[in-house]
Amino acid sequence: MNRSEPIGVAIFGVGRWGVHWLRNFLQHPRARVVAVVDPMGDRLSSLRSRFELDPETVLTSDWQAAMQLPDVKAVVVATPATTHYPLIRMALEQGHHVLAEKPLTLDVQEAIELCQLADQQQRQLVVDHTYLFHSAVRQGKVALENGRVGDLRYGYAARTHLGPVRQDVDALWDLAIHDLAIFNYWLGETPSQVMAQGSVWLQGDRQDPHWFPQGLSDLVWAKLLYPSGFQATIHLCWLNPDKQRRLCLVGSQGTLIFDEMLAETPLVLQQGYLKSEAESDALQPFMPMGPQQTVLPLEPTEPLWLVCDHFLDCIQTGKPSPISNGWVGSQLVKTLNALTASLNQNGKPVLVADVVSADVVRAEGVEGDR
Repeated sequence: MNRSEPIGVAIFGVGRWGVHWLRNFLQHPRARVVAVVDPMGDRLSSLRSRFELDPETVLTSDWQAAMQLPDVKAVVVATPATTHYPLIRMALEQGHHVLAEKPLTLDVQEAIELCQLADQQQRQLVVDHTYLFHSAVRQGKVALENGRVGDLRYGYAARTHLGPVRQDVDALWDLAIHDLAIFNYWLGETPSQVMAQGSVWLQGDRQDPHWFPQGLSDLVWAKLLYPSGFQATIHLCWLNPDKQRRLCLVGSQGTLIFDEMLAETPLVLQQGYLKSEAESDALQPFMPMGPQQTVLPLEPTEPLWLVCDHFLDCIQTGKPSPISNGWVGSQLVKTLNALTASLNQNGKPVLVADVVSADVVRAEGVEGDR
């Protein structure tokens, strides 16, 4: 592909998050927004003046017509997750590259099928796990690779707030994927077994016999067990006035802390360890040593801009994303399905490898060893 020629992009969905895709691609020198698609006519009509769109930019509610425009080479799917599979499949079959919002799909087999189709079509399928492009997460990966926290022991995360409350999925599906993606990226592995328990207060009437038999959980505690022996716990709640966006990874020499609520110091290395004192008082056999806090410097970049730039790079080089390709997205979908199975069985352990399809997981669940 000619790297000097802007890539024609069609953006599907310009809701709360989709408008940020539109803004970034409009500003990117290697992209040209050919079409914007959304079912809401009033939303579309306001875009042309709001973003000073080129008169030739097509605004339409017709997904198929937009995909058939000759200048469209790539499609951004920022629509509800339930629509991802048919839209992404259609785009890939017509030879387009795809950047999809997370989660890639809700169903494991559908996610795998899309990855296989992208490979067959030799098209790029990138999933927007935005945090994997956040400078704090990238710098945290470097700190871990340099051994600055010592031997890894365990992790914990909290993602809570007071609304918004989703009416289509529970707090697990709404919030967990961010911390799952970060833990997997930092560790370089994916969970082998998971457990989850939750509480339903607001929407017990929104039941689904497979996905949400008890209604939509407002609070979820998720536990992840990795092949290396590392364990992580995630606290998820959209009914908590204490807004938290904090993830920690604990090692033998310190703790790496990513706290998004601290705008000035979001990434900190809190160092310290315990030293055994052979001749110390029996009541104090271990002494704290070397406590020191180091704020890790970060580049002031917008993660979503980096996602856009990365997607365009993948298209122009013809190389799949090493950070957030479709297979990465499908593994996260698989883990979420396993967590859902555990949640629906009141916390029974579920082996992620045994999750073959969403139908099996939702209806029956797969119990692992305790």
